[in-house]
Amino acid sequence: MTTGAVVGPGPLTRIVLAVRRRVLRSQRGLAGLLILLSGAVVAGIVLQSRWVPPSTLLLLLLAGVVLLRLHPLAALCVVVLVEALVLMLADVPAMVPGVVVLIGVATVVALVFANERDRLGLRGAPGGHMLVDLRDRLSAHGRVPALPAGWSVDTEIRSAHADAFSGDFMVARLRRGAVLEVVLVDVSGKGLDAGVRSLQLSGAFGGLLGALPTESFLQAANAYVLDQDWEEGFATAVHVAVDLSSGDYTVASAGHPPPLHLHAGAGRLDVVDTVGSPALGVVDDLPYRPRYGRLEPGDVLLLYTDGLVDTPGTSLDRGLDRLMGAADRVLAPRAGGAAAVLAAVRADDSDDRALVLVRRD
Repeated sequence: MTTGAVVGPGPLTRIVLAVRRRVLRSQRGLAGLLILLSGAVVAGIVLQSRWVPPSTLLLLLLAGVVLLRLHPLAALCVVVLVEALVLMLADVPAMVPGVVVLIGVATVVALVFANERDRLGLRGAPGGHMLVDLRDRLSAHGRVPALPAGWSVDTEIRSAHADAFSGDFMVARLRRGAVLEVVLVDVSGKGLDAGVRSLQLSGAFGGLLGALPTESFLQAANAYVLDQDWEEGFATAVHVAVDLSSGDYTVASAGHPPPLHLHAGAGRLDVVDTVGSPALGVVDDLPYRPRYGRLEPGDVLLLYTDGLVDTPGTSLDRGLDRLMGAADRVLAPRAGGAAAVLAAVRADDSDDRALVLVRRD
């Protein structure tokens, strides 16, 4: 019986593997490759400017922004800018002063963006995947569990200026299949910084919710925010627990706008007065001031953030009146849900906005 010899990879395969390992997976290797390509582009501009225009250098900068961290990108930017200046001083016809200025502006923008990304801990191309994962995780924490027949929760959360991340988020849990607990939180700030804090708090609050007695949740949440020791970090929150068998609910807030209760039978919209406790992360001993009510069939409990009622140039009372009018027009005749109420309010998009409707059908 003859045993065949094991044949190793050929020379070309070994070269490809070495390039992949030492260049494509290395920041130095990637930067070196892009710098070599910039030299080839410079030669092309000198010899065949009709086919290799100076704007090709901008494509290399764009590739560097996607692939490189701050320091390798800075090296690439310096090389590209020096090459552009040398071409202009050498009187290469295609390299006019305006093109050099444009490349200079592009290098500054690239470095500013890379510096901000580096400060947030995002590294090159994988940083984009990290942002998508962060956004998806935040959405997953706000999913409402399956509820018994006769109950529904409708949520609409929109970020300021349609950014990918919002400082408003919701967490919901179903305790022993009988008590629905919902927390709506408004984190200070906007954009990615607020989104990172929202992700951190939503994970922590999700663990606290349902694991602690209803009356202990806000105090525990307050202690957690204080422990983070954020320089300017605080959050407002409203917490509601609804007994799905009777419709009885308990609601308390920490610096959050008061909920609204739509009484379907009476056709009345009431403000549930929960004002009185400060925001989370402000004081050590957060007072607990609950309010109680009951959701009858057809009733709706509205939780919302201040982005719906706090409009520059108008009072909070006027903003609340506008929200109540929109809710009455939309919800009383069952003409729509949370999205329709938000559309009717026409709140300014300079702030995050969130609306949660707990409905007993």
